[in-house]
Amino acid sequence: MGSGIWSTDVYDAADRYRRSTGKSAFSYSDSGARTVHPALDPRDATRESRDSAEHPRSTPVAVLFDVTGSMRTVPRVLQTKLPQLLGLLQRQGYASDPQIMFGAIGDATCDRVPLQVGQFESDNRMDDDLGRIVLEGGGGGQMSESYELAMYFMARHTVTDNWEKRGRRGYLFIIGDELAYQRVKAREVAGLIGDDLSEDVPLRQVVDEVTRRWDTYYLLPAGSHYAGNAKVLDFWRDLLGQNAVVLDDLDAVCETIALTIGLGEQAIDLDEGLRDLDRAGSGATGTVSKALARLGRERRAEVSTLPAFRDTASGVTRL
Repeated sequence: MGSGIWSTDVYDAADRYRRSTGKSAFSYSDSGARTVHPALDPRDATRESRDSAEHPRSTPVAVLFDVTGSMRTVPRVLQTKLPQLLGLLQRQGYASDPQIMFGAIGDATCDRVPLQVGQFESDNRMDDDLGRIVLEGGGGGQMSESYELAMYFMARHTVTDNWEKRGRRGYLFIIGDELAYQRVKAREVAGLIGDDLSEDVPLRQVVDEVTRRWDTYYLLPAGSHYAGNAKVLDFWRDLLGQNAVVLDDLDAVCETIALTIGLGEQAIDLDEGLRDLDRAGSGATGTVSKALARLGRERRAEVSTLPAFRDTASGVTRL
C-alpha cells in the first residue's frame, strides 16, 4: 500500500457526487453494518508503510480514534478536513511522502467492532478507508476503552521503511476521552488479532513498545464525555508526558495533527506553523496554539542543542 498521489479534485468530485445523490461519506456504517469491513479487519493483518520510486522517503502517520459515545463524531470531522491535513503535510512540506492510516477503537469487553485498522495510503484511498469505519457508538460506560489493544497492534503488527531503513519513528495519534485498560488481554488479542499470547501484557510494557517506533500522541478534544476530567488527562500524561494534548475545539484536530508532525520533522517551529494556518484561512489557530504550546517549547529546546549538519542530498545546512 502507499502508492498514488492525493488529489483534492478527486476528493471534491466524490463529495459533490455524494451530496447530489444523498449518500453518506460513511455509507458502510450508515447502512447498518455491525461487523468490521474486510479491508479494516485486524485479524492476521500487518500494515506496511513502504518506500517506492513514487514515494522514496515515506513518512507513516496513523490516526486511530475512539468511536464510542460522543466520540463517534470524530471521523466525520476528519473526513471533511482531509484536504487541509494533506495540504499542510504536502504543500507546506511538513513531511516527506506522508502515508496515512486511519483506524477506530471501541471496547473489546462489550462492542461488536472494538478494533478497525486501515492501510497506509498516499492517495484518496485513505478517504475510502474512513468511509468503511463502523461508527458503533457503544462502549461500556466505565471510563475505559481498548486503547491498549490498538497500541498493541501498532507495536507488533506494523512495518515501516521509515524505521527499518532510517531509524526514524512514525507518528501515531490516538483521539479519545477515556482511560486505557491496564492490561492487553491475551484472549482479546487471540479473538481479534489472531496472536497466541501465553499471558496478558501490562499496559506500561505496550506503551514502551509502541513509543519505541512511534512518536505517540493522545488528543483529548472538547465536547467529548470526559473532556476536562483531570483523571483522564493525568492518566495519559503519566504515560506520554507532554504528548497528551488537550484540544479546545474538535474542528482543530487535523491542523493539530499537521503542525505536530511539522514540529516533529523540524520542518517548522510553532510560530511558523501558526502563520501557515492564518495564511490558509484556518479558524483553528488559537486552539492549535494553546494545544501545542508545551510541545512547541520542548521542540525549540531540542533544536537549540542540536549541532548543525550538512544534508548532502539537498546541499542545505540544517540544525
